[in-house]
Amino acid sequence: MKNLRTIFLSLVACSAFIACSDDDDSPGVDLPAPSEASLLLESIRQDGGTPYNADSPALTFTADQNVFLPSVLGIDYRIDRSVVPAGPTARFPMFQGWETTTNGPRELYYVITEASDSDLARDLGVIFSPRMAESIGSGGEQNATWTDDGRLVFEGSVDFSPKRSLIAGGASDDGILFGFPPAEVNPGAIADARWSSYVVLPSGAVINAQPVANSTGIHDRIPHPDGNGPDQEDDLNNPNFAPDQAAVVMQLLDGWQDGRPYYFHIVTDTSDPGPATIELGVFAPRLANLPTFGLFPGGSMLPFSPTANGRTTDTDGNGVQGLNSASLSDRQVQDPTNTFPIDPRDERYAPMWDAHITEFTIPESERPILRSFDQINELLADGTLIPFRGNANPSPLANSLSDLLTATGAIINCPVITQPAGNVIGTQIGNPRNN
Repeated sequence: MKNLRTIFLSLVACSAFIACSDDDDSPGVDLPAPSEASLLLESIRQDGGTPYNADSPALTFTADQNVFLPSVLGIDYRIDRSVVPAGPTARFPMFQGWETTTNGPRELYYVITEASDSDLARDLGVIFSPRMAESIGSGGEQNATWTDDGRLVFEGSVDFSPKRSLIAGGASDDGILFGFPPAEVNPGAIADARWSSYVVLPSGAVINAQPVANSTGIHDRIPHPDGNGPDQEDDLNNPNFAPDQAAVVMQLLDGWQDGRPYYFHIVTDTSDPGPATIELGVFAPRLANLPTFGLFPGGSMLPFSPTANGRTTDTDGNGVQGLNSASLSDRQVQDPTNTFPIDPRDERYAPMWDAHITEFTIPESERPILRSFDQINELLADGTLIPFRGNANPSPLANSLSDLLTATGAIINCPVITQPAGNVIGTQIGNPRNN
């Protein structure tokens, strides 16, 4: 049964959209990116939030906090799930726009974490990612227009109403794989064929606009304050989703980069139902059209490396790792803790990651935690690791960060928010909760 907020959103959607879209002289036409930033920031103010001010930001971050997204409203670095059931979280500015459905326009809430234009990125307080512009014309992006009151209208839409479920896989014939690949996956949210989070604005700039809620429900990475209640997916009254504050709280996932832990990121949508289910994202098949698959530094994506069969038991205090560990755990309890090559201050960075999965050939008790691409390449060279047998490509692709690793064909949208030093873990900055 839908709650009062759902009913309200449904009632206001058509009338509000018609009122704000029947002016043919939309302000989005031929606007430069900085003017588009002004429209987006003004919408935050109108919705009860405080717009980001690049010249006088509300929050400043230390080198140890190492925050890549200046507009973030707060981060909870506590990782003890006995204290914080969802683990580390971040609070983001949240924008309201419109998505296009077969039944007409529907109100959509989304966050922005990257922009391909440097001025737009600065003004919005998001990560500058020029490589996102390579998506234009690929068929993996979508276009957006402006209403006459400065709200984005997207071509596609997302259904948050499906119930996520996963059945872990059994053991492979050789006993090396267990838990992953899953026997069955059902994503908790599904986008239509027109939806992509790589959104081309009328100015030509590309933003990473990731859907988090509409009248069908909320994103599975919006944690319930009391843990992970069974009705989380449809709970539009969840205080971590706050349209009246133009803010949303989302769970962060951990990872490794350059030998360092705490590579905290969010997962919003993926091109494949498997990772969408494992990492609680939206299944968005249009992302599979983004260029160029499997290559680096070409195209609009970056390679990253999950492992299919990492450690499921923490033997040295460095945790567990692997798509198997995540598949075997309850929802939102265990991250795959993937390995990434670069951080967002490198202009080669892009928020869409092209999964290059590895597979250990040695017993689980001997498997190390994978902490860097250099380590992965060394283990591939000596046979400790091999490309996952389920990878889509039969051979490595030139110009990848590894000449020995193949790509799966799965694209994951996981913007990196922060990679703090160890002394920051257990602290909080800004306001990580809605009021």
